[in-house]
Amino acid sequence: MYIKHSFSVIILVALLLTQPAELQAQVAIDEIIVTSNRIPIPARQLGTSVSVLDFEGIDSRGTLALADVIRQMPAVAASSNGGLGNATTLRIRGEEGFRTLTYLDGMRLQDPSAPQVATDFSNLVSSGIGRVEILRGPQGLAYGADAGGVINLNTRSASEPFELNLEAQAGEFGTRQTSGNLIGHAESLDYFLSVADFNTDGFNNRPSDLIADEDGYENQTLHGRLGYALSERWRLDLVHREVDGSNDYDGCFGSLGPSGDCSSDYGMQASRLGLEFLSEGFSHELSYTRTRTERQDFTASVPTFGSQGEQVRGEYIGSATTLDGVDLIWGFDYQKDVANSMGRKNQGAFVELLSDFSQAFFLTAGLRYDDNEDFGANTSFRLSTAFLLETRAGTLKFKAALGSGFRAPSPFEIQYNRGPYAFPPATSSPLVQEESRGWEVGAQLDAEKYHLEAIIFDQSVSNAIVFDLVGYSGYLQDLGRGVSSGIELIADFRITEALRASANYTYNEADRPDGSQRFRRPNHLFNFGLRFAGFNDRMTVNAFYRSQAEAIDIGQIALEDFGVLDLTASFQITEMLRVYGRIENTLDEEYREILDYNTAGLAAYIGIKLKFSAF
Repeated sequence: MYIKHSFSVIILVALLLTQPAELQAQVAIDEIIVTSNRIPIPARQLGTSVSVLDFEGIDSRGTLALADVIRQMPAVAASSNGGLGNATTLRIRGEEGFRTLTYLDGMRLQDPSAPQVATDFSNLVSSGIGRVEILRGPQGLAYGADAGGVINLNTRSASEPFELNLEAQAGEFGTRQTSGNLIGHAESLDYFLSVADFNTDGFNNRPSDLIADEDGYENQTLHGRLGYALSERWRLDLVHREVDGSNDYDGCFGSLGPSGDCSSDYGMQASRLGLEFLSEGFSHELSYTRTRTERQDFTASVPTFGSQGEQVRGEYIGSATTLDGVDLIWGFDYQKDVANSMGRKNQGAFVELLSDFSQAFFLTAGLRYDDNEDFGANTSFRLSTAFLLETRAGTLKFKAALGSGFRAPSPFEIQYNRGPYAFPPATSSPLVQEESRGWEVGAQLDAEKYHLEAIIFDQSVSNAIVFDLVGYSGYLQDLGRGVSSGIELIADFRITEALRASANYTYNEADRPDGSQRFRRPNHLFNFGLRFAGFNDRMTVNAFYRSQAEAIDIGQIALEDFGVLDLTASFQITEMLRVYGRIENTLDEEYREILDYNTAGLAAYIGIKLKFSAF
């Protein structure tokens, strides 16, 4: 199957290269990106790799889980333990999901009480999300040395003074979602408020479950954002988010042994207060974020394992953009993670120089220092460069980046190895920190009607911490250097004013230090999208195809290659009313992302959206 995928990409790229270049609108290459350097930077200046999905792209996919949107972006692989609400992992360039940081409206979405300090994508819905930026590769400089990639999410912003959006949809597996958001702005004030209620009866998660019952999921999410301009230079921001989730799953243990009657409750509250100062050549931003999470598992309705976590983070970021030939960015951060009463502090500082002496050649160089309460001092760095060349075909950009980082063992990993369930070899020696390094080189071509990009990457992690899946003794150190390397090909083409095609392909070899393939890392990922808009954009039809090939699971058992086709369509009946439909897994492909875990078959959904606005 991967040969077919590669051939499809080659055909698409060839078609794009044969098209005449007209006016070079430079929309994509001049887009403002925040994720890479923590301040707004035009994409043309970046030596790092960033992919962006705006609200139109998110809305056109229509999926309820945000992970199902993100997994279609370049170099992102996903796996889930069954249906919605179950453990979901996103891996960028083959690295572990917990090495990727996720921000939402400036807040870190992390749970210190989880086995690894990571984002819980199983309880993150797409409702209200207006933009996704994904920064690939080691990015420890500005975000903390454990960042093996960054997903930056923003909720919707107002284009009108007042806008109220209401939505309801229903479909297969008893799925129902109602949501609404309020967006607006005034002279000094802007705001966003979103509420979503989601329920599904689900399907049986595991073929080995003898009960073969449905495993359902419920989610209630509240998110608010308020911004106020205190003056022409000072701005205050407040963000708050609450999530309550409850899901059924299979494969837990009770007093009588293994059971299929399992459930879990999840709660999260996060708040952020930010103060920003902007002048002609300088900016300063100070923020405080606090996140609390709580989990409780049940077997046959009897409480079993529970955990509580809290993360407190303070950040300061400053910039100077009027210096001679160079821009300067610097920052300080303090973070405390607490998992079930065990806490750890980390303090960090970074500085980065961005060249400003040319409009065609750009350099960045940055250094970061971290002082971890348990693992001492560490230094990490990032270098990047970009060179632009105007051609008849469009703007040609060459880029390269090199970065490093580290990850200290999580509080849970340390606690587990000290607890009653761990034994040798896991308890034979204490865990040490992981160290990472990665580089990439690439080229891209941007014109009015198309975007082409090719990237070669290589990144490694030394002394990776893994759970002992053979003897179940606890957490072990995978001594040596594990490598993840590959190629990314990305294409976006506007065929006509009404028809647009996009595709991305990733070849990724992710190996352990002994040379064996890492679990659930497909060697081949392919995504293709086709969008048609007609009747003055009142009607849209979308097709999305995603596939993966050559992945293995525990025991070196090969997972079958698969491809999934989703279709969506919508029609704007009036300015206020839009109806839409979605067919997921249109070809009813039977596949598994993890051994002994089912995935959803053919499923259809229908919904309506109401929009009320004031000018």
